[in-house]
Amino acid sequence: MADPVRYWLFKSEPSAFSIDDLAASPQQTALWDGVRNYQARNFLRDDVQTGDLVFFYHSREEPLGIVGTMKVVRAGYPDPTQFNAASKYYDPKSPPDAPRWIGVDVQLMQKFPAVVTRDQLAAHPKTASMLVMKRGMRLSIQPVTRSEWLPVHQLAGVRQ
Repeated sequence: MADPVRYWLFKSEPSAFSIDDLAASPQQTALWDGVRNYQARNFLRDDVQTGDLVFFYHSREEPLGIVGTMKVVRAGYPDPTQFNAASKYYDPKSPPDAPRWIGVDVQLMQKFPAVVTRDQLAAHPKTASMLVMKRGMRLSIQPVTRSEWLPVHQLAGVRQ
């Protein structure tokens, strides 16, 4: 029987929203908002489900890498920032009756003791081919396989 849980990697710039920000959120839960790429939006809208497990990946700031895990606690719903003119994610072309952008709620599962770096991922035979390792892959929401999920925890020195 197939594993009903899906695995994902969500990227965020730590200066915008870090794992520490998630840890400081009420109930360590927050809306994953601001996704403004259609393919990533489609994953959030069509595929990411409550109960799915997610790697939190810090991007654009050194050290790049996986910093912990989250669980999806609310599946896709309209991202409210698209309707807020004061938000940097405001989209005046997204009507409330047909919202363009989707968010999900995530809850912190664990923060890794240290970042699992791109070099570590590249050196491990089961993580070297993760989508996040592909040249030019900038998608902020990416699927991960179970066979990639487990070795990342080993690299982090934590139990899954």
